[in-house]
Amino acid sequence: MSGAVSAEHLEQYRHELTGYCYRMLGSIHEAEDAVQDTMLRAWRALDRFEEREGVRPWLYRIATNVCIDVSKRRARRALPMDVAPAQTGELVRGDIRPEAFWIGPAPDRLVLPDGDPEEQAVSRESVRIAFIAALQHLAPRQRAVLILRDVLRWSAAEVALLLETSTTAVNSALRRARDAVGDADRDLTPTHPAAEDRAVLAAYVDAFERDDIDGLVALLRDDAILEMPPFELWMRGPADIRRWMVKADAFGQETFAPVSANGSPGVAVYRRRQEGGVPQAFAVQVLDIVDGRIGAIHVFLEPSLFERFDLPSELAA
Repeated sequence: MSGAVSAEHLEQYRHELTGYCYRMLGSIHEAEDAVQDTMLRAWRALDRFEEREGVRPWLYRIATNVCIDVSKRRARRALPMDVAPAQTGELVRGDIRPEAFWIGPAPDRLVLPDGDPEEQAVSRESVRIAFIAALQHLAPRQRAVLILRDVLRWSAAEVALLLETSTTAVNSALRRARDAVGDADRDLTPTHPAAEDRAVLAAYVDAFERDDIDGLVALLRDDAILEMPPFELWMRGPADIRRWMVKADAFGQETFAPVSANGSPGVAVYRRRQEGGVPQAFAVQVLDIVDGRIGAIHVFLEPSLFERFDLPSELAA
């Protein structure tokens, strides 16, 4: 059977598998590693591949098992609001946790398919930071069922075959997963990219560049949050976000490059470590924009992400 499937044939599925594994694991680093592991396992098992199953379901079975194994070896990834109370008063940064503890952002080009607008809309909603965070509250098999059924639109029979269970068990797991995700304490309202969202992002960057704290705060919803992994830091509401921005002295030090991440607008932020120095990779910010206002600012202080976004680690002087 191995002669019917080539390495090039397997590679055709790398992109969509990366999106699947990212939803399962909440980290683009882990997702890419999981897909590489999947490809290696598939290549080594080609002599046992049965063509009647089809290459795509076979690869998804391997990828699902890889992701479940990864999930069993470590605690679920989280966001600051999962592990600490909202900051008020002094607005301290809180404890630092390692990268492996946190959900991370993903470039759209790595996790979203090329497809028609309807497919794009479903895919974008399913990689939003809030939805990825809600998925991590599910047991790994429940997570797989929800993604395969509601995001990838597999039938219950197809999922049952992949997970080697019954359609009844799949439908039961799907109901429990939907209930759990629906109960997550987050605003999961999707925001589809639009000219209005790009205008909000442009106004956000402009406020930073002009040192306009009032202009920035005017863009926020009343229930907006700001969070900043790897610190256990998050806050809610324009007043506390304003106080943090002033305290952090963020204005006038940063250079921005637009990015598309998690189906949302965002920016890569470069910061000079000293006056007159070269701007260096500092953070990736992803904005949740709802009805023309910013509902969340996710600040990921992880310079290694810049490579995933095809951005340099520093800018020319």
